[in-house]
Amino acid sequence: MKNLESFYRLVFALLLVFSLSTACSNDDDVDEVDDVTDDLTDDINGSDDGNGNGDGNGEPDPDAAAVFVLIDEESIDNGNEPNDFSETDVNDDISEIGQREVLAYFNENTGEEITLYTGQTGDEAWFVLKEIPSSWDEAGPNESGARNFMEAGPGLGQDESEDLLDEVPDVTPLRATGLSMLTGQTIIAVVYDSDISINYDPLVGNLQGENLGVVAFEVLNVTERTDGSDSDLPSVNIRILEYAAVEALGLNLFSNAPTPESSSEPEDTTPPETIPDIELSPAE
Repeated sequence: MKNLESFYRLVFALLLVFSLSTACSNDDDVDEVDDVTDDLTDDINGSDDGNGNGDGNGEPDPDAAAVFVLIDEESIDNGNEPNDFSETDVNDDISEIGQREVLAYFNENTGEEITLYTGQTGDEAWFVLKEIPSSWDEAGPNESGARNFMEAGPGLGQDESEDLLDEVPDVTPLRATGLSMLTGQTIIAVVYDSDISINYDPLVGNLQGENLGVVAFEVLNVTERTDGSDSDLPSVNIRILEYAAVEALGLNLFSNAPTPESSSEPEDTTPPETIPDIELSPAE
């Protein structure tokens, strides 16, 4: 009888431990998403006090900013590997020139980590601007040309006007080295519903065309693709961020993004062992 009672006590203790560990695991998942939001809120409003109480008790971080990026259909589109997004996931059902709604999947999955492919050499999917055209600054409604573009101002997507989006200088495609340099950065991006086309020597891009909308995320790591062709660019692991929080940050340009010589040179498909330091400048 005593042995039977001891057995029951042991079973009860094991069930209690399992129940507590499951509860803690669920709390950790919630805390992880909360931490992402808290970090962004701290960047905007200032960090918590020394005891970790509250948001916005400190001074705003003057260096808090998101890197301004352009992404085309080779990376985010319905049916694309490895995510197989639906049309509604990526706003394909409402795409238009100047569309600036947050992509539905990103809007509904803050804190989730996903992987994005980034195209191929000569057909890249991620692009950055090294400078903002003065015509964008003059377009309004803001003094910042980058903000005018993000808000689809006059000539930049408003009422489907695209006068200022052709032959944009220094639209720079990112290959393995440039993508790797974004590791750890907060990204804010406009997503296109087609390819972004560029010409070399001089490097200019055509940013006309329908948009799926906007996204915000953090780049966690960049890894070589070994499951495709030799020209495939790396995959990028990201954590989805709340767009409204990132939108409130400053905007930075990736000013030392490597400039490819041509559509085929350098091939640059493998992330470097030593990643060069990134240089960022305010998007003015």
